[in-house]
Amino acid sequence: MPATFPSSVTVATPDAVQDYRRRGWTVAETANGVCLIIDEQIAAVELTGDLAAGVRRYLRANNLSGPVLEIPGPERREIHLVVGVAKATMAIEALRNAGATVHTDGAGIPLPPTRLANGAATWDISPTQARWIPPVVALAAAVHAATPSRTRRLTGVAC
Repeated sequence: MPATFPSSVTVATPDAVQDYRRRGWTVAETANGVCLIIDEQIAAVELTGDLAAGVRRYLRANNLSGPVLEIPGPERREIHLVVGVAKATMAIEALRNAGATVHTDGAGIPLPPTRLANGAATWDISPTQARWIPPVVALAAAVHAATPSRTRRLTGVAC
């Protein structure tokens, strides 16, 4: 399901658009900036609030961070770029069950310098700072690790 982000008008810089295209990304110039069009090569996972903070800590501690966008608004919103969604049905389901939004199949993701209703989309970790674009399963593992575990049951006693 394609995402829509409220926007105000600005112009994307030609340098930013060219840089994104050099990376092999499909981008569209819009009245408010530039959008990454999600395709079979790249997808995005959107996290909010405490879950976003916990995932960020886990990824950094394990040297797994990839490009991360920050979307302005009243609640912390991060969009992590990922690869490998075609063969990750269970990981995508786990992400959605944990409260993440997984953007696939033609969704548009605002890239800097896109202006939105509450400010501009920015890179928290830019593609040039990231060592890779992680597979979606790595992000699913980070979400699992950052989610408080449910009550653990004692199933037996070892003697």
